[in-house]
Parts: sequence; C-alpha cells; structure tokens
Amino acid sequence: MTYPLIVIPFVVITVVVTLATRRRPRFAARMRASALAALMLLALTAVFDNVMIAVGLFTYPEEHLSGIRIGLAPLEDFAYPLCAAFLIPAVATLLEKKPR
Repeated sequence: MTYPLIVIPFVVITVVVTLATRRRPRFAARMRASALAALMLLALTAVFDNVMIAVGLFTYPEEHLSGIRIGLAPLEDFAYPLCAAFLIPAVATLLEKKPR
C-alpha cells in the first residue's frame, strides 16, 4: 500500500493550510468555489484516468494500491485533484497582502 501512504502528507498539508485561512475574508465563498472545482476535477479525473488505463497508457502495481477503484482508476488518483482544488486557493489567500 505505497500509494495511499504517499497521498497522506498531501491531504494533511491541504487540510492544515486550508484551515489556516478560515479567519480570512470570504472563507465560506472560497470553500464553495473549491468544492465546485473539486467536483469538476474529480469528474475529469474519473473519465480520463479510466480511459488512459483502459487503452494501456499506464498501469499500477496492485501491491502498491489500496484496492479501491472507481472504474479502472485507483482511489488514490483522486486525492491530487481534490487537494489542488483546496490547497491552491488557500495558498493564494495566505500570500495576499493584508489591507492596512
């Protein structure tokens, strides 16, 4: 189960950084936008990962996976777009200059 272990730090960092922005303005609106972006990215990942795996562009060694799949795509593949949808806006928010 190598791939699930690789995903854990990304998820933890995403949660910590996102929660660090909870007192910044428009947190709720940013979370709604991130959730919508995450849904779209997850849908795209489901479609394209399944197609790429089906045509043989890449494979995963079974011993490194959790065993949970969505179609042909391992569940671990869905962590990265989910993290990106929340982490990138959170980092951008933390890098914004605070108004004086």
